Order: sequence, then C-alpha cells, then structure tokens
Amino acid sequence: MPKTLPPTLKLLLDFAPLGVFFLAYRLGDVMLATAALIVATTVSLVVIYVVERKLAPAPLITGVLVAFFGGLTLWLNDEQFIKIKPTIINLMFAAVLLGGVYGFKRGLLKPILGMAVELREEGWLKLSARWGFFFMFLAALNEFIWRSFPTEFWVNFKVFGMFTLTMLFAVSQFRLMQRYSA
Repeated sequence: MPKTLPPTLKLLLDFAPLGVFFLAYRLGDVMLATAALIVATTVSLVVIYVVERKLAPAPLITGVLVAFFGGLTLWLNDEQFIKIKPTIINLMFAAVLLGGVYGFKRGLLKPILGMAVELREEGWLKLSARWGFFFMFLAALNEFIWRSFPTEFWVNFKVFGMFTLTMLFAVSQFRLMQRYSA
C-alpha cells in the first residue's frame, strides 16, 4: 500500500527546487541555476512518486515544463526560455480554472482542495475564478519583470516575490472561504 509523505516533507520537496535554483544562481549564473532546477525538480518528483506511487497533476505539469523550458535554455544557451516558464505555467493554471468556471460552471479547485476545505458550490466557483485571475496577473507580472529588469532582479522576484504574492493572495481568500463554508 502506498504511503503518504508527512505534510512538512511534502512542502519541503515542493519548494526545494526553487531554493536550489536560487542557491545555484548565487554560486554561478542562470545556466547553472537552470540545470540545478531541472535536477532538483526531477529528484523531488521521483521521491514523491516512489513514496506515494502517484503524482498530483500540478507538480507533474510543472516538472515537465521545467524540463522542457530548462532544456531549451541550456541547449540554445538562451535564458529567455527559463524566464517564460512561469508565464506559461501561470497561464495554463488560469486557463484551466477560468475554463472550468466560465465554460463548464465548475470550480476546479474543489478536486484539489476539497479534502481540506468544504465550500458550497458557489464558493468553489468564486474561489476558482479568483485564483484563475490571480494566475493571469502573475503571468503578466512575470512578463513585465523579465523583459524590464536584469536577470538578478528576475531571479529574486521568481524566488521571493511570486511566493510572497501567492501567500498574501491565499490569506486574502480566507474571508471568502469562511463566507461559503459548507
């Protein structure tokens, strides 16, 4: 029977590749950081799969895109590809969430968070829409930053800025979640 990783270890495995990316950038450059990110992401996904015998869709998609865009970055020696990866990932998540809300009238966060959070259907729709628009905002912000600022600024934004904005946005959704609690 497959095991479940403790939440703390799972969180560490989810964020370790980002830390490895940042450390490798500080020790070298964006190419070293990209190679380290690909390896760290792969190791993280393998460890999760070996223990749990399954991978959630979001980390798996992220891992594939890290390998693809990271591989292009290294192969073509062009850091632009790793810089657009967050844009692509955020747009994909936005498209899925907003497509679910406006195309199918389904809050697609429910299958992901439904075991931890109980909301009425209207709450799932609103929460999914808000996260969809937030992912669009992150995609646009990433595009602006990597095109307007030096690589070092972008690396700091990717590691610290996106994480901070995401945590602040998540906290800002607590009132909605309380209002639509089932």
